Order: sequence, then C-alpha cells, then structure tokens
Amino acid sequence: MIDIKLLRENPDLVKENIRKKFQDHKLVLVDEVLSLDEQNRSIKLKGDELRSSRNSLSAKIGSLMKEGKKEEAEEIKKQVQKINEELASNEKEEAKLATEVKERMMKIPNIIHESVPIGKDDSENVEIQKYGEPVVPDYEIPFHGEILERLGGLDLDSARRVAGNGFYYLMGDVARLHSAVLTYARDFMINKGFTYCIPPYMIRSDVVTGVMSFEEMDAMMYKIEGEDLYLIGTSEHSMIGKFKDQILKESDLPYTMTSYSPCFRKEKGAHGIEERGVYRIHQFEKQEMIVVCKPEESYEWYDKMWSYTIELFRSMGIPVRTLECCSGDLADLKAKSCDVEAWSPRQQKYFEVGSCSNLTDAQARRLGIRIKGEKGNYFAHTLNNTVVAPPRMLISIVENNYQPDGSVIVPEVLRPYMGGLEKITPKK
Repeated sequence: MIDIKLLRENPDLVKENIRKKFQDHKLVLVDEVLSLDEQNRSIKLKGDELRSSRNSLSAKIGSLMKEGKKEEAEEIKKQVQKINEELASNEKEEAKLATEVKERMMKIPNIIHESVPIGKDDSENVEIQKYGEPVVPDYEIPFHGEILERLGGLDLDSARRVAGNGFYYLMGDVARLHSAVLTYARDFMINKGFTYCIPPYMIRSDVVTGVMSFEEMDAMMYKIEGEDLYLIGTSEHSMIGKFKDQILKESDLPYTMTSYSPCFRKEKGAHGIEERGVYRIHQFEKQEMIVVCKPEESYEWYDKMWSYTIELFRSMGIPVRTLECCSGDLADLKAKSCDVEAWSPRQQKYFEVGSCSNLTDAQARRLGIRIKGEKGNYFAHTLNNTVVAPPRMLISIVENNYQPDGSVIVPEVLRPYMGGLEKITPKK
C-alpha cells in the first residue's frame, strides 16, 4: 500500500504508475480515493469542532453548578447530549469513509522502481545475466517425471488416488535427495548470517491481506473452513507477519531470516496441473529468505539476496540465469523483482526456480511494521527471496546430472547429507 500523502500530492505520478503496469481499470481508484479522503478529512474537522464545543460547554456546567445555577446547567447538559449524539453519528461516518479509502488504497499498486522495464507480461521480462555454461548432452534426457519414477522415487498414481492431481509421493534416495537439498540450503543461508526459523504454517486473514494483493490471495490461498486461518503459500507470509504491529529498534536492524516450510497453493488460473511431473503442484517444501531493513538499505539487500540463490545453484553445478521482471509481471506490492531460472537440457531452455522481490514499504504499511528513529517512527522495507524449492530443484538436478545408463549423479555438495552417496541408480 502506498502513502496516501503521495497520492494527495502527486496523483498523476500514481496514475502513470498504474498505466505502466497496464492496469488502466484501476485509474478510477485514484480519483475515488481523493474524493473520499477529502470528505473524510472534512468529517474529521467537524468532529474536532464538536469535541471542542463539548469540552467548553462541559467546563461551563461545573462553574454553573458551583454558582447554584442548576437550571442553566441542565440546559447546557442537554446541549452536550445533543453534541454527543451528533458526534457519534459523525464518528460512524468517519469510520465508514476511512474503510472505503483503505479498501481502494489496498488495490492501488506499489510504485515500481525506475529501473523496471515496461512490459505487459512475463513474455517481456528481460534477461540480465547467465551463470555457467548450458550443456546439451549427445543422448536423450527423458521427462523428469519418468526419470524420478525409474529411480523408484516418485509415485504419482498413489498420490492421485489419495489426494488428486498436483500431489506426489517421494521415496527412497529421491526423497533423501529432496531433504538433502533443503538441509544444504538451510546451512548455506546460516553461513551467510541468516537466522534459521520454522514458522507457523497457517496465518490469519489480516496477515494474508497484509502480505499480498487480493488477486494473489484469491488465486493462491487455501482457506481453513470455519476458522480465520489460511494455509501459507510460502513462508514469507508468516515470516513477514511475525513483525506485524511492531515498532522495531534501528539498532536491531536488519532482520535477516531463512525459513523452512511446506507450501500450499491452489494454482488457480494456471494452465492445469501436470499429471506426470512435479513442476506445478499444490504442495511443496521450500527454503525462503526474508529481510526487514531500513529503506536506504533495501536495494543493497535485494542484490545480495538474489546473488545468494545464484551462488547456491552454481555450487551444485547447475547453470542459471536472472531475468528482470517487467512492470506488467510484477505483483501489486512489488517495486522490483527478478526471477532465477535453471537450465533444462531436456527442453534446451531455462525454467523458473526462484524469485527475489523488494516490496519497499508496501507490506509494512499494511501490517504496521515501523522503525523507531531519532526523528520519529517510519515504515520498514521488506524483501523476500526463494533460496530453493526442492521439487523444481529436483528437476534441475536430475536433468543436469542424468547419465546414459539412467542413473543420476548426486552433486558433490549434497553427498555429506546423503551418507556419502554419489549416484542414484534406476530400480528394476
């Protein structure tokens, strides 16, 4: 959520930002907010005047009673009662207008960074840099689901009977590889100075609306029936929510945390859930990183965070690239974002394995995350980034380490987490 002061003072800038995101249907929100805000401020002023009059009259009552002028005091009491009634009605109208302003402000996108390329959707994202040399072997690489099944590590048929499409059983050495990736990623981030955390896997609705837009919420979140709880789609949600309504000390910043969690997503609006793979699924596990910092430090942290993901993938020998997300591909709360994509030798192209985002103060405004400064309190900046999401990481590992005999080489850095196992071989 942007600062309403910015909208008041520079509505044209806000409108231009909406146009850059190709959300022209939201332009009307700016004028509606300006009108409602003006009404609300007028109502507030009237309320202040009523309270001032009530205070003056109340003071007179005491003086009149001391002077024994009981009848005059009773008349003024009636006036005070009338003001109280009018004030109650005024406060009700003020609350209504404030709610209407907030509802519209929540739908207005964050101001994008000046470096963000302008484009309508992800097809117009811009490649920044490649890391590692993509290799296409001179032998065929099967679909990742087939590889995992031949290794005795994936059972989609049983999962479909139990839960439907979009779920899976991982078994044996493949399941162990999955856990090894998460454990390695955890230690990798701890060695970068991040604090390890296992957060709640469910959050309340006021946290959900604080960390994401309504459109994202509808497309992603699973609601717990009969309770004000949602399953998290990423641990960023509960990690940022940890600081809700807090006033943080400048001396304690930045907060740098890495978290493990299962993640649950409806994938509403997606092109369907794959029946034979684990690329797009309803349930997965992930190692995440978040930073809560001072505004002037957020873009320095942004560059550090995505570089950590690059370093992690390269340590496993997987070629990757970074893509700058264009304006139309940015979720409403994001000011700047880049995707990390891993090389697929089977498809001979890159695919997304992580995303790094700077949300500036948009989440902090929604959640009330402030910093106590020498000249007063101000809103923090929040950032998040995928360290690794193993189902997709498994795809990149098995494809980039697939051998002609159907076996898969275990990346060297993961072997200590696999009891020294160097290779996973097909099951008869």
